[in-house]
Amino acid sequence: MRESHMLAEQRRRKILDLIEQKGQITIRELVEQFAVSAVTARGDLDGLCSQGLAVRSHGGAVRKLEARQDAPSDVKETQRFGDVARLAKVSLATVSRVTNGDPKIAPAVRATVLAAARKLGMDLTVGRENCTITFILGNRDTVNEFQSKVLLGAEGYCARHHWDLHFISFRSDLNAPFGNLRLPEALMRPNRPSGVILSGAHSVSILAALHERQIPFSFLGNNIVGDWQPEQYDCIFADDVRGAIEITRYLIAQGHRNILYIGNRRLPWFARHADGYRQAMSEAGFEPRFSEICSEGRELGYLAVKSVLAGSERPTAFLAGTDEAASGVYQALQESGIRIPDDISVAGLNDTIGEVLHPRLTTVREFPKELGGHLAEFVLRRIEEPNLPPQQLLMPTELIRRESVRSIFPSPPPRPVSVPLQENAS
Repeated sequence: MRESHMLAEQRRRKILDLIEQKGQITIRELVEQFAVSAVTARGDLDGLCSQGLAVRSHGGAVRKLEARQDAPSDVKETQRFGDVARLAKVSLATVSRVTNGDPKIAPAVRATVLAAARKLGMDLTVGRENCTITFILGNRDTVNEFQSKVLLGAEGYCARHHWDLHFISFRSDLNAPFGNLRLPEALMRPNRPSGVILSGAHSVSILAALHERQIPFSFLGNNIVGDWQPEQYDCIFADDVRGAIEITRYLIAQGHRNILYIGNRRLPWFARHADGYRQAMSEAGFEPRFSEICSEGRELGYLAVKSVLAGSERPTAFLAGTDEAASGVYQALQESGIRIPDDISVAGLNDTIGEVLHPRLTTVREFPKELGGHLAEFVLRRIEEPNLPPQQLLMPTELIRRESVRSIFPSPPPRPVSVPLQENAS
């Protein structure tokens, strides 16, 4: 059977060559040329027509040179597409439809064809109409500095690999069950994007919804609300817990014992930073202290500090869960006539605007542009290789020491100066 199938494929290639040379060919000519029955000849032509390589014309077939844009332009390209079809175990027509971004092609089939082409050194993505990834920013009123850098990194990677990146802002109830979540309209259309990148705040329900619709996606694991298993998904983490541990240890090393953490722990990134802070404080034998203000951004830092200053106990250092919150800390302290770092030290997390604050902010760098590039890499790899095991990546962080933190260890007493005794003159 295998030999018979191979002979049939070879015969059909020769038929295409004859059509190319003569313009058209009849069933009778095929019977005479290849010594096959009329039934076999008709079957060959039916197969070529169904694959979009030939079209009926007065009982024969004419090669589709210009009839459709998705037809290969010459026999050599037809053979290359045929190689892809055999490797992917699909029809030649399916390869052609994938090349032209047919939205009716199942994502798994598209990914299989693209992977096969890649193995053969072909790039079928160039010129495809549906060569798009959608970047979904979840539950954010504005694109803050951190998210804009994530978006920039993802856009750069997509551009280098001939993919378009579309941006969507999406708000949802982070506690809504899976059945109550409605995906953005762009993902519900027949010509939906080939893949999705999730950034901002999202719930586990959107992970389940994308998985159910078989849409390849990747996301920042630091920002997911709810219980989920990272090993089941293509996700990337900034090692923010480790970063929070390191900056807390740094504050302790500068003599600070009364350190207040400012962050809305209802949101996952603030909660993860709080975990690192708590761990470092506990291992040093000090009591962790938390602000209970439920807000975000600059307002969070501002309101938290105003609340603390209204009380009787004042910390020696504030650790803000984001640089943006730290900017609110600066404003509240400066309005109260409190100097940074002479009176109170301030540190932040994520290094987005720390360089432009005065004094410059000690913080932890999380490399958002690199995170965005890897998110795009993961989703494109998933599109091309749908059977690849789930991918995870933990990005390291970097402690950035600047002028907003000072040492408060007491200065050692000055050493006595010994003056040599002078002998009396005789």
